[in-house]
Amino acid sequence: MGKTRHQGPIKLDTSWKPSLWASWMPMGMGKIKPHHIRDTMKVVYENRDNLGYAYRILTQGVCDGCALGVSGLYDQTLTGPHLCSTRLNVLRLNTMPAIEPKWLEDVDVLREMSSVELRQLGRIPYPLSRKPGEKKFTRLGWNEALDRIASKIKGINPKQLAFFLTSRGITNEVYYTAAKMARFLGTNNIDNASRICHSPSKTALKRSLGIGASSCNYQDWIGTDVLVFWGSVPANNQPVSTKYMYAAKKAGTKIILINPYREPAMEKYWIPSISESAMFGTKIVDEFYQVNIGGDIAFMNGVMKIWFEMEDEKPGSAIDRDFVSQHANGLKELRAHVKSLEWKVLEESSGLSRERMKDFALLLARSKSGVFVWSMGLTQHRFGTDNISQVANLAILRGFIGRKHCGVMPIRGHSGVQGSGEMGADPFSLPGGDFEEKSWNRIEKLWGFSIPKWQGDIVGVSIENALLPEGHERKTRLFYTSGGNFLETMPNPDFIKTCLESVELRVHQDIIFNTSTLVDAREEVIILPAMTRYEQPGGGTSTSTERMVYFSAEVEGPRIEEARAEWQIYVDLAARVYPQKKHLMHFDNAQQIREEIAKANPNYDGIQHLKNRGDVFQWGGAWLCEGGICPTADGRANLLAIEVPDLKKPQGHFYVTTRRGKQFNSMVYGKTDPFNNADRYDVLIHPDDARELRIADGENVVVYNAHGTFQGRAKYEATKRGNIQVYWPEGNVLIPKGVYEKYAGIPEYNTAVKIEKADRFHANKDLQYVEKRIEDLDVNVG
Repeated sequence: MGKTRHQGPIKLDTSWKPSLWASWMPMGMGKIKPHHIRDTMKVVYENRDNLGYAYRILTQGVCDGCALGVSGLYDQTLTGPHLCSTRLNVLRLNTMPAIEPKWLEDVDVLREMSSVELRQLGRIPYPLSRKPGEKKFTRLGWNEALDRIASKIKGINPKQLAFFLTSRGITNEVYYTAAKMARFLGTNNIDNASRICHSPSKTALKRSLGIGASSCNYQDWIGTDVLVFWGSVPANNQPVSTKYMYAAKKAGTKIILINPYREPAMEKYWIPSISESAMFGTKIVDEFYQVNIGGDIAFMNGVMKIWFEMEDEKPGSAIDRDFVSQHANGLKELRAHVKSLEWKVLEESSGLSRERMKDFALLLARSKSGVFVWSMGLTQHRFGTDNISQVANLAILRGFIGRKHCGVMPIRGHSGVQGSGEMGADPFSLPGGDFEEKSWNRIEKLWGFSIPKWQGDIVGVSIENALLPEGHERKTRLFYTSGGNFLETMPNPDFIKTCLESVELRVHQDIIFNTSTLVDAREEVIILPAMTRYEQPGGGTSTSTERMVYFSAEVEGPRIEEARAEWQIYVDLAARVYPQKKHLMHFDNAQQIREEIAKANPNYDGIQHLKNRGDVFQWGGAWLCEGGICPTADGRANLLAIEVPDLKKPQGHFYVTTRRGKQFNSMVYGKTDPFNNADRYDVLIHPDDARELRIADGENVVVYNAHGTFQGRAKYEATKRGNIQVYWPEGNVLIPKGVYEKYAGIPEYNTAVKIEKADRFHANKDLQYVEKRIEDLDVNVG
């Protein structure tokens, strides 16, 4: 942890600099780009029935979109107001009225709708029930609904009970209460949305640096020598961050993107809140390094191999020898491992030449400071933890840790996820610590009851466990999910649907319907209406990517009459299961929860003082590992030798990964990607790859493997040759089920596929040939 405090927002340099302009055409006329003014007008129209409330949410609440941490219209990075399309897109979730009762009369009608259409129907009005064979939802009272759930919990083994919390504006208070409730009920099967996004980040940073969060701040982007984005497109997912990138460019920072696709959003962006950029756009990325999907480990090993060669010729020319000698372990082993790797292997796996790797190695070696930022392009692999440890290796070797303008940052895409694991809503953690004996003893003393000592399951396994044989002690019989849509987030949707249908009782605690809500359960589906963060009595807190804990006050406005604060639902349920000890799992108000969080997680000592609009503090100081001192057993960072993974791409196949468009998580807000004009069923492919297959731009194609078949259209784009992209969740049918990263449990979202013209695929595949092809793929595809 660090002693230096964050200095607060700094002034943005708004002087015009034509050398950074993306186009001399005013407002980017004729360019493919987001239309911020048009989209803002659309949001105003959608919220026309509650404009006053919408305005108060934007100006008084903490953003429930990405995790940049904007409180009202201001943050801790730059002075001046900030407002982005992501926040505007989710605004209607908070202001819409309740769904009209007529829509609850026929589930078959609802099943014909997409999640977009379901979302537009309105908020869940009151507790609902539907049993197998029933066509309509039946209204329940809260007492009856919770009594049914409590009765089921009493009748099953706690290992057959699983909880999940999404990141839908959920506060630290809710995560903490859920974590405590799960253990109170005797289960460790509790997980959260960060599992599907950033669990390898926490796991890798823990083993490499002893930390589980960003070591630096957004301000460190501004003026660092080099800012590297790895498998991350913040211009799309965290739009306000483009202001930080603009400020960094003005300060002389060189920005690099390492990604299989030359992202248009990172090449040129029109920032609406900066007049110069709104008018002429901004060139953001200085250089692209297009690696193969999954080729990052090989690329980074190549960079280090060049560094060690440079060190042999001139000690100190590439590695910060003083930092490493004083603050790191494992240099000798890492050097031996990297030197043993063959260039041919590194080039084939990474997709980049030795010379190209040297370009990047020299750039970093000549930089005195650097910040490395990454997202799901690195984490969502079966070797995601190793990906992140490689990034940490580079930062440690260059001494880019624990000081100004330096650090490693897993940038968060949702406002709630950083706090989820820190509150203990995770099978591998408890509040303020890992799931281990010293944490058990500390938490049991605070909570006053024993917690289960067995290892809980990640959410993917909990869902799959619904298919275990009757009588199995870990067969999931009750699945309780706060938000989430597993049909549109997990690989292989058909398999996931079968799993969800196999659960005896499924509880959906949410604010809206989605396609998962409509799936049958063996006995019953119960739906509970939740409040948004802006409705919760006593307010709530959320933790940003840079560890800022913000207080979001309750915002005055209309309410869904029977919706309840999520932490209150958990407290009430626990009291019904074990009434004789309900005093151990009781909170009267949100302030009491914050006071207990401060005791349960020492890093959060200070959260109890957050009571008013605008209150914020940062745990851990400006820089974790300040001065190179890491919170590891010996205070030193750990360099790790990482093997080059077998990417398992058979001859004639492509790597495929999934891409987001105009959406927030699984919530799609537009059929067209504003950055490349692609629609949801376009397959992004390099023109040369397509031409070799005699596939024209816009032609119908079939992408297939042993796991599924995806029908779409070819779209010529600047992807890395041999690599294609499909949109998520539409392309999830291609992703293998049940493949999880061995350290952190994240699902694999990349695989090998074949592509053919649609007419050729359908005309030339007889059954025998298809079966033989799939049999071959079963052998070769990981």
